[in-house]
Amino acid sequence: MLSPNVRPWRCPLLSALILMTVVSPAAAQNWSFDARRIGMGAIGTSQNVASKMVEEQRQYGSIVIPFGLIQVLKDTNIFRPDHDDFDPVRAMEYAASPLHYTFGRDDGGSGQTFVGDIVNARLSRDLNRYRGFQPASELFAEGLASPNWGKTFVVRGDRDGAFQGIYVGGGPYFSVRTNANFDPDLIDLLGSQSNRYLPNTRFDIGNTTTDQFALAITGGYRARLPLLDRPTTNGSRDGLYLAANYNYLRGFAYDDVRLDIRVDTDAAGLITLRPATVPIEAERLTSQSGSGLALDVGAAIVIDRWDFGFGASGVANRIEWHEVERERWVLGSLLDGGDFQEITFPGFQSDREVELPVNYSVDVAYHAEGWTAVSEYARGFQGNNFHGGLEYRLGPIELRGGGRYSRDRWHPSGGLGVNLTPRFGVDVAAFGTSTNIERRRDTAVAVSLRLNH
Repeated sequence: MLSPNVRPWRCPLLSALILMTVVSPAAAQNWSFDARRIGMGAIGTSQNVASKMVEEQRQYGSIVIPFGLIQVLKDTNIFRPDHDDFDPVRAMEYAASPLHYTFGRDDGGSGQTFVGDIVNARLSRDLNRYRGFQPASELFAEGLASPNWGKTFVVRGDRDGAFQGIYVGGGPYFSVRTNANFDPDLIDLLGSQSNRYLPNTRFDIGNTTTDQFALAITGGYRARLPLLDRPTTNGSRDGLYLAANYNYLRGFAYDDVRLDIRVDTDAAGLITLRPATVPIEAERLTSQSGSGLALDVGAAIVIDRWDFGFGASGVANRIEWHEVERERWVLGSLLDGGDFQEITFPGFQSDREVELPVNYSVDVAYHAEGWTAVSEYARGFQGNNFHGGLEYRLGPIELRGGGRYSRDRWHPSGGLGVNLTPRFGVDVAAFGTSTNIERRRDTAVAVSLRLNH
């Protein structure tokens, strides 16, 4: 059954077009509140639950100064799919990094114009208008955001020394996985140095994006045990740290969007006015109810100035989604600004199970009197990921540098900390980011206040 549908189609289409370019473990840096750790390569985003126990003993807290909101709130209409100023590319870039100020992301570009014209069905017949936009032939990205807050109830020992306890907590659980393919001939045309026209040619763009949102209710085990007869009291951090979480996942939203875009040219190499097939077709599977589980385990060893950790998160994870419904949209022209039509499937319902990769991580840190070095390697989401950094302390001044490797690309970072009083400091960091549709290398700045305990 077909029915006119002017605006709602934009939500699944938007997610398919733009989430594919920004979802990655590196995005965690763009949401971090701590400019100190950003300056050291975003260390502190470890998935090792035992290493997080060691981090809890850090001697400061951070308050972010969200200068990025100056850009985000300047024109909120770009986030509204029902508004004429809706801009999916800028909305994506702002959502990927809302807290920190990013240079150059308001300058637009051919990629922003290309995606915006597709979303609004006003594509230029001459594709050379979009030259300079050259995405990869295949884009694959996946990530999981699952912050967890709770309390450890000690059942044996002392929280300031050796102990064993039960952890109770919870938090949001949000995952995205996307895979996109761009036609190599279209990439060559858009990347050419001069105008090119390919007559009677078909260009294909395809994307599949799956996202889940759930609530994690967590019960776990926490322990700090003596190691090699070293003391675990009197301010010592030494010990063997063990942690395990059982996460019950209550699902609230599931979307699986498949998007197919087909662009055909005529004998002159311009987009044809009368396509023989449907130029855009989007299909969506969606559910608002699911349940599942995930297990996290980890261990960390602290010996004098050294920290070592190993963890595995998402072991045996799965969510079973119930009463999955199917929706479909089609657009007959890319040129006339027309409306999508929705094809409904009355009575279609099924169940679907979704699993995520297990994420393994190893981290090492060394704390000297005047400097600290940190590093972490992870394998799971996005394949191999690494980040590390160094901090050097010169009285009230702290100099930092580092970088991260993700999605086959290195991103440097650096920072400065100033301790204005023994209990109060300001941290500033500059870091590289590619969270934009063209994977353009931009520079962002993070600022946070540090409260020393």
